[in-house]
Amino acid sequence: MDASDTPQSLRALFDAAEAKRQIVESSYDGSSPTYASELEAAISLYTKTHEAIATSSLFSPNEGIEDVSTSELPFLLTSFYIAELVQKTPRLQPQERIPVLRRARLAYDAFLNLVDAYGLVKSPTADAAAKRNGKIASFKAEKALKEKLSILKANPRYLENGDEELVRELYLTNTLFCVHTTFTSLDYLNRELSLLSLAPPAPPVATQTDPSRPPPEPFTLLGSGSRQELRRGVFRSGHNLPTMSIDEYLEEERRQGNILEGGTQPKTVVDEDDMDAVDRETYKARAWDDYTDDNRKGSGNTLNMG
Repeated sequence: MDASDTPQSLRALFDAAEAKRQIVESSYDGSSPTYASELEAAISLYTKTHEAIATSSLFSPNEGIEDVSTSELPFLLTSFYIAELVQKTPRLQPQERIPVLRRARLAYDAFLNLVDAYGLVKSPTADAAAKRNGKIASFKAEKALKEKLSILKANPRYLENGDEELVRELYLTNTLFCVHTTFTSLDYLNRELSLLSLAPPAPPVATQTDPSRPPPEPFTLLGSGSRQELRRGVFRSGHNLPTMSIDEYLEEERRQGNILEGGTQPKTVVDEDDMDAVDRETYKARAWDDYTDDNRKGSGNTLNMG
């Protein structure tokens, strides 16, 4: 598709997304609400750009990279930028970060599938020395690329009237560098997902209370009858008044069997007119006197006798 055929709405969406991404990447306070809103806005704009690209069939699997116009090459990085921004989502618990990383991985995969269709993907080498040399070369290429891109952004006429071959080379180099970055990011991303899958679930958040304040006391809802009782009891004495006499209380306790009776037998009153009873009591008293005469008090205790 020629540059003149690119929908203006797509170009406007991409430019707005790029501007938001620059704001996010230049922000140093990742915990501020402004950062979170700018990040969400950037992801939303890139997502709309991706949908517009799919709707307009900007890229076709039947064409090569040479068939893509220079002005359309930056659109190849739409899914890559989505993945990079999604990973910047702040203030996440371990279990909340897992779906974020999975979403980023899907965006990375979409980017690799797109550029692989144009033959721009080279599988990462397994040789350690080659990896190290590749990282050094990528770092140098990134530094030079950023300097050249800053020049292009500072002078838009350079993009229109400058050397198109140089501009195209810059875009393709940037795309290849993003491919290398994607493989590196996927490596770290998969490792983080493995660790997060082993993390225990977060404990429930307990409601914090002020230790200096006593806990609230339980209360009871009162009906109209209870209110009247409370009103009548305002001026009564502070202690409970007796409801029965002592004799009534003892009688009630005796009736319930709470008083033990027994011990010393009550003294028998002898009827003086009953001569037989008088004689029995007389003989009983004499027998007791004889017993006490024969058994002096304390005579049975032989333990303390000298």
